[in-house]
Amino acid sequence: MAHWLARLVKHRLFDEDDARRLLGKDALARVEARVAESEKRHSGEIRVVVEAGLPLSYLRRHATPRDRAVKLFGKLAVWDTERNNGVLIYLLIAERAIEIVADRGLNRVVSPAEWADIAASMQSAFQAGDFEAGLLRAVDAVDALLVRHFAVRPGDVDVNELPDAPIVR
Repeated sequence: MAHWLARLVKHRLFDEDDARRLLGKDALARVEARVAESEKRHSGEIRVVVEAGLPLSYLRRHATPRDRAVKLFGKLAVWDTERNNGVLIYLLIAERAIEIVADRGLNRVVSPAEWADIAASMQSAFQAGDFEAGLLRAVDAVDALLVRHFAVRPGDVDVNELPDAPIVR
């Protein structure tokens, strides 16, 4: 009970304004621009979500940051891209948790160790207090994987299936 209460307090201490202060409007615009530029080189879709704290319903059922990221992956239709190569980069500020959820098309060709390396790179930037750099590193690393496995080829039509702007909650 004490652990649950402490977790509840931690998640309620942060709100969307805290998330926006960590990144700022200009940083969010730069992340959006990096995603948009990235998606010109491959057929994948990258979504970035920064969430201050988990919703109360998640806390009540002792859900993990991974549970939330997977739910958002579905809710935001990242799973529904034509080539099954969407990626969600998720940051939960209250727990300093990072989750990367990729669709099956990309998970077939990318090892869990590669995803862990991307998360570790983000974590080191976050520990230094540079949230923008961490997110940009992640977008660049995911971009490299998508270019390696799903590069745009001559004659391909670039369809932007999902919004590029980060979501801040």
